[in-house]
Amino acid sequence: MSRFGTPEDDIAAYVGARLVGRLGRRGLLRALAAVGTAAAAAVPLAGQAAAGAAAPASRVRLPGRVLQPGTGPIDGRHYLRSDPDQVLWGYLPRVGDEPVLRMRSGETVTIDTVSHEGILEDQGRDPVAYFASKGVRRRDVLDDAVAIAGGYDRTPRDFDVDGPHVVTGPVFVEGAEPGDVLKVETLSALPRVPYGVVSSRHGKGALSAAFADLARSEVMPPVETDGRATGDPERYGNVSTFTPVTTRRGRAVGRLPVGRTGEVTFPIEPFAGLMGVATTGATSATDPSVNSIPPTRGGGNIDINLLGVDSAFYLPVVAEGALFHVGDPHFAMGDGEVALTALEGSLRLTFRLTVCKRGDGRAPGVAFGYPFAETPEAWVPIGLSDPDGAIGGQVSDLDVAMRRAVVNALDFLQDDLGMDRPTAYAYLSAGADFAVSQVVDRTVGVHGIIRKEHFRGRA
Repeated sequence: MSRFGTPEDDIAAYVGARLVGRLGRRGLLRALAAVGTAAAAAVPLAGQAAAGAAAPASRVRLPGRVLQPGTGPIDGRHYLRSDPDQVLWGYLPRVGDEPVLRMRSGETVTIDTVSHEGILEDQGRDPVAYFASKGVRRRDVLDDAVAIAGGYDRTPRDFDVDGPHVVTGPVFVEGAEPGDVLKVETLSALPRVPYGVVSSRHGKGALSAAFADLARSEVMPPVETDGRATGDPERYGNVSTFTPVTTRRGRAVGRLPVGRTGEVTFPIEPFAGLMGVATTGATSATDPSVNSIPPTRGGGNIDINLLGVDSAFYLPVVAEGALFHVGDPHFAMGDGEVALTALEGSLRLTFRLTVCKRGDGRAPGVAFGYPFAETPEAWVPIGLSDPDGAIGGQVSDLDVAMRRAVVNALDFLQDDLGMDRPTAYAYLSAGADFAVSQVVDRTVGVHGIIRKEHFRGRA
């Protein structure tokens, strides 16, 4: 996938797709070359079919069962649950926080993430009752979601101030030092339950209550349903849309009704909306600088839908050990995330975490100061409107985010691919795309898409 290098693990311990996940495509091919080309032909690469076989209908694995903690497939060498004492609700880990797991660079970890949807205060903070109202049996509600909703006490909860996200971690990666880059590769993303939720909440989203003076009819939900003055989140008039997930014609899809008898389906493409490293040593665990909502230079709630399986996310390291954390699991999200949330749903995610040192060729130069992403098909420079998050105010200007994404794209093309800057600028205008990542996280985001096929012989 990457032109920046992939560490190799012990070949003897893994086979098939597990080899691909842990070694990467190039590492797998090198390993198989040692035992002959016949072996290479026998093991298809991830996302490819064996010779003569039909291509898979979907890359999304649906486990066919609810993945309660500790049950079902666990793809990583390490396993991390989301127990109440291993998560922060609404806030991010700080520099110096005690890790909940330690691992070596290049190793893999499977993390059970928990969606905030169904456990939040405006939904009753009781996932058993909330999902029962949607026809979900108790055994199909995650035990860790129930435990967090009922027993989380690491920080006080204030629905109107705190972030919504359940953030698992931090994970200490040995060898990571300030000035390095942490490469986060998503190896698998398994839906833990066959349902998710999309929510629109007053004062948030692309059509928020802030636009009431402009056109009351354009606000979602309608302004007259806004009950925030009551102080009771369950009376705010927020709208949460329960969304079943199923398989149709070999593809995992979400389903929503259209009229009385119709429905719309859309593909399930899971990814973690929030992946980050610690960036601040705030004295308080609930300091605004570590609120989980705005993304920052350390990643966090980045909400880029390209960061699914087979992607890489590069994050500049500030804290010893990096202190990686993850949350906000998504089943699907459109660019912009306009209603406020994606199709939120708990995921079992497996990552490989690799420390990249300056000059070792494993990370793009821009990533030593700013988040950067990569997929098998594209390089993804990122721009944020206010990369310091809540520190010193909040800027939600897409123009700022767009310009930063373009500058980061230029730096990448010039410094890593060797293009002269005027030519790179011309190419970006003619051959690259820039998409709105999201407009709902206070700090808004834009990401570029630079297709690798345009640079044959370079990727």
